[in-house]
Amino acid sequence: MKNKVRLVVAGVTLAALTAIGGGTAAYAHHAFAAEFDADLPVLLKGKVDHVEWVNPHTWIHINVPNIDALGKAKTGATYNWAIEGGTPNTLVRTGVNKNSLKPGTEVVVRGYQSKDKLCTTDWKGKRLKTSTCKANGRDVTFPNGCKLFVGSSGTNAPSDGADPGEAAAGNANKCAAL
Repeated sequence: MKNKVRLVVAGVTLAALTAIGGGTAAYAHHAFAAEFDADLPVLLKGKVDHVEWVNPHTWIHINVPNIDALGKAKTGATYNWAIEGGTPNTLVRTGVNKNSLKPGTEVVVRGYQSKDKLCTTDWKGKRLKTSTCKANGRDVTFPNGCKLFVGSSGTNAPSDGADPGEAAAGNANKCAAL
């Protein structure tokens, strides 16, 4: 009888710990609106610096020249934008892979800026080392015109036609192998 009671208590404890752990994991993953602003669209043109293929989101880092009012790049002024994408698995399924986003590749990224609108600045002595801004990426366009969806689906991001799962997706992800 004691063994049966212990088994039941162990089972209930395991179920409770599993429920708490699962709830924590689900809570830790954020919706689009928790961090990004649908009213702050960005269009970024720059070169891929590197890509972090990590869960739960990939991060595409691009160097974007700071521009003047006429759209001309200011000498020596560059911002590193960290673009949040979907999971590595999601990107691979949409046609993006580690060879697609090689460092130095020129891209245009359409997305939405973080709600804080701030770029963190890393100073090296008295000289500016780098400034990093953050955005959620919707799609990446390559020099050959190929456009691939890199955003997260089902996160309450704006319905803007970028997600191939949306009815108005159009030509998203209709690219030849990169």
